[in-house]
Amino acid sequence: MQRYLVLGSSVFLALVSLVGLFWNQWFGVGLLVFGTLSLLGTYDVTQKSHAILRNYPIIGHMRFIFEGIRPEIRQYLIESDQDEEPFSRDERSLIYQRAKGVEDKRPFGTRQRVYDAGYQWVTHSMVPQKLEEHDFRVKIGGPNCKQPYEASLYNVSAMSFGALSANAILALNEGAKLGGFAHDTGEGGISRYHRQGGGDLIYQIGSGYFGCRTAEGRFDPDRFVEQAANPQVRMIELKLSQGAKPGHGGVLPATKISEEIAEARGVPMDQDCVSPASHPEFSTPLELVEFLGELRRLSDGKPVGFKLCIGHRREFMCIVKAMLETNIVPDFIVVDGKEGGTGAAPLEFANHVGMPLVEGLTFAHNTLRGAGLRDQIKLGASGKVVTAFDLVKVLAIGADWANSARGFMFSLGCIQAQACHTNECPVGVATQDRLRQRAIDVGSKSKRVARFHENTLEALAEITGAAGLSHPLEFKPHHLMMREKSREMVGGDEVYPQLPTRFLLDGATDEFGYSARWERASAISFDPPSEARK
Repeated sequence: MQRYLVLGSSVFLALVSLVGLFWNQWFGVGLLVFGTLSLLGTYDVTQKSHAILRNYPIIGHMRFIFEGIRPEIRQYLIESDQDEEPFSRDERSLIYQRAKGVEDKRPFGTRQRVYDAGYQWVTHSMVPQKLEEHDFRVKIGGPNCKQPYEASLYNVSAMSFGALSANAILALNEGAKLGGFAHDTGEGGISRYHRQGGGDLIYQIGSGYFGCRTAEGRFDPDRFVEQAANPQVRMIELKLSQGAKPGHGGVLPATKISEEIAEARGVPMDQDCVSPASHPEFSTPLELVEFLGELRRLSDGKPVGFKLCIGHRREFMCIVKAMLETNIVPDFIVVDGKEGGTGAAPLEFANHVGMPLVEGLTFAHNTLRGAGLRDQIKLGASGKVVTAFDLVKVLAIGADWANSARGFMFSLGCIQAQACHTNECPVGVATQDRLRQRAIDVGSKSKRVARFHENTLEALAEITGAAGLSHPLEFKPHHLMMREKSREMVGGDEVYPQLPTRFLLDGATDEFGYSARWERASAISFDPPSEARK
């Protein structure tokens, strides 16, 4: 409640000044000053446009003062060669502008260091096209899918209720409904706020099987059938790992479990809620794909797939071999990059465990091509995909669509305070504090979520047209260029090559090590062959 101290003090001093007028007219100065502050603070807590002001009346205006001098601060940081933030202010400002529907053009050219190693760009055409539509869709669902889903190329990535507040979940889901895109539930289950929003859902099932678990924490087929029958649920996603902390489980202490969280997850309130590091229902590649087949059957043929951050590359190949052996092929795979993750994670995991998105996506894409399965499986990508260029890049190197967590969080008003794990999020996005989360006005924020999605896809259409293409899925690696070092550039097809279809099945060798790993991969076990352990 300290954040309301300035407002409370202003109201108190205004009243004191009002009473003091009966003794001395100079109290009128205090009444003017503190009365004005009281009126400003009252307006702050009742307005609906700025979440930071609703939670921090009066003092929240300091943020906007600092934003006003940001260009000078930013220039100083550039000149002193200091990193500004782990996530670019330029990109965050772009999200805010697109969410608010304000002009996102800016003068004086690029702010990127175009001569630095790593700079990337899209090649454009001398005969650009003008695309009239930007509601780009991809059909997800293979031959064994009875209820395929026409998904947007840009959707809300997995963020659980419990990690996010009720108002944040509701605003995201209502925004997804307004914009016609999907909202991944995260592994925390389908909450009442997901249902209330009415938007399309991707029901994610993690190792805790929240929402479809027995009292012992195992998978409950009957409860899953109930969840999957919800018409809002358009796809089923089995989470194997996540970019923020792959291979790491989690515990939600009993003290943080509210009645609503317990309801969504199907867990008791008086016990710690454990997410194991691995799934108890399967331990081999064959068991994994058979479990996916069971999920498809129980969901009456809805698209079923899995999400993972690539770790041991051979293990991914084990899963692909199991698909070939059983003929159970998922409808989609979401590749999560280790740079992704909006929630808290151990520092070492966040920085050094798991494969970054572009490498993981390239590997998964080429492995599926080599096994002759790429045409049957759609690939999603997640991991700091927040701009139209980010979308172009992942589509060019193999993705069919992308998901974003932080992009949509910022459209809600997230200021990247990195207090998500403290329950003291200043804008009410990542907290279960009811007073803090009231800062999110669902009606206005849901419109911002939908507007951010629409304006990002509109920008994607403009880049697609500038490249002379008629649809974003026509982007290929050769449309990307990047600088390796000063005065040297390389094409995207050299950095992210697409290997021949079925080359793994045909026994062809390659210079990237795919064939050697394929030989060591087994459908019956994730364990490496005995000779590889020596």
